[in-house]
Order: sequence, then structure tokens, then C-alpha cells
Amino acid sequence: MPTVHARPYDFPFDPAHTAVVMIDMQRDFLEPGGFGAMLGNDVSLLRPIVPACVRLLALARAKGMAVIHTQEAHDAQLADCPPSKRARGALSCGIGDPGPLGRVLVAGEPGAGFVPELLPQPGDVVLRKPGKGAFHATSLDAILHAQGITHLLIGGVTTEVCVQSTMREANDRGYECLLVTDCAASYFPQFHAAVVEMMVAQGGIVGWAAPLAEIERAFA
Repeated sequence: MPTVHARPYDFPFDPAHTAVVMIDMQRDFLEPGGFGAMLGNDVSLLRPIVPACVRLLALARAKGMAVIHTQEAHDAQLADCPPSKRARGALSCGIGDPGPLGRVLVAGEPGAGFVPELLPQPGDVVLRKPGKGAFHATSLDAILHAQGITHLLIGGVTTEVCVQSTMREANDRGYECLLVTDCAASYFPQFHAAVVEMMVAQGGIVGWAAPLAEIERAFA
């Protein structure tokens, strides 16, 4: 089995039982005019991880690992969007409202789509989620069990919100998770660094962390 040199200790995994989970690499979070920008964030801080994410997905497909893309997006009626979520930020243009990239975080709108470099490929799974964690109100657990997945390599945005939430949910369900550190990012670099430390603290209380180069080296 490949073994990744990771923190807090080595992470062995069987590619046949491993999935790459790419969290919310959507235009609404990474492009000007999207929800991330409306919240007052500098979306350019997320763009540098895109090339590494492309490499990770290419490696996963080449090695026969499952690939799952999550997409935070609500139905057109916002029936799956709690009022408390929509009210966050007291924005003049918030979830469900018309914006530069279409209705904000609504399935089927341009902003809810993935950035061009990371469009899902045939054989990938696309999982729409209404919340921050990818297991909440989705079939992700059933999908993973059906494919015999036990290990997850996780990337995406943002590290302290949807990535961390998903990793904690997965840990509670018994999955072994590795955060690919240079395939995840935050609008606040200090938050990204803090989450990495939280994941690997206390002997890996939530999981492991390593850069993409260590995963590539494990296969080499």
C-alpha cells in the first residue's frame, strides 16, 4: 500500500478503498462577483490551490481512486436553506438573490458551478449539499459505503468552514482522513494554518495532514 509521510505520523492507504473529496471548488467562492466576494473576502487568495487540485484529481483518476466533488447549492425555492443561514451577514445580495453570477448559491446557476479547471469528469460523483459539512442531509455516507471506501483525501474551500466540517463529520463516522494542505485554502491564511494544527493535534485526533508532494511521492 502507498504510505504518505504525513503529520502526525505516516498515513497508509489502499487506493481501491480511497476517495478524493474535493470540497466546493465553485465560482461563487473563487471568482469576483460570487458569494465569497459579497461577504467581503479577497477571493484571489483561493486561486493558488487550483493547479494542485488539478494534479490531485489527475493522480486519483490515474490510480483508480474514487473522485467526489461537493457543491454547496440550494434548490430554486430555497426549501433546503434555513432562514438562519440566509440571514447571515445581513447582505443586500445574499443566498438566493440575483447577483453577477446568477442567483447566489442556487443549483443550476453559473456561480454554483465549478471553476473551469476542476469540472467533474465522467465517472466522478457530484454531490450537492445544503450545509457546510458534506455528510449533512446528503447521501455521501451511503455512497462511500457502497464503494467500500474507508480512507479520504480531502481538499477544497474553505479550510475552516466546509473542509473542516466535512473532515470532522467523516472522522465521527469512522473514515480515515488526510487533509491535503496545499489543495485547501481560506480567505484567512491564519485560519487555514490553525485548522491544520487542530486536525493533527493529540495524535491526529481528527486526522492527518500532508502536502500533495508527499502523496505523489508515496506512489513514486
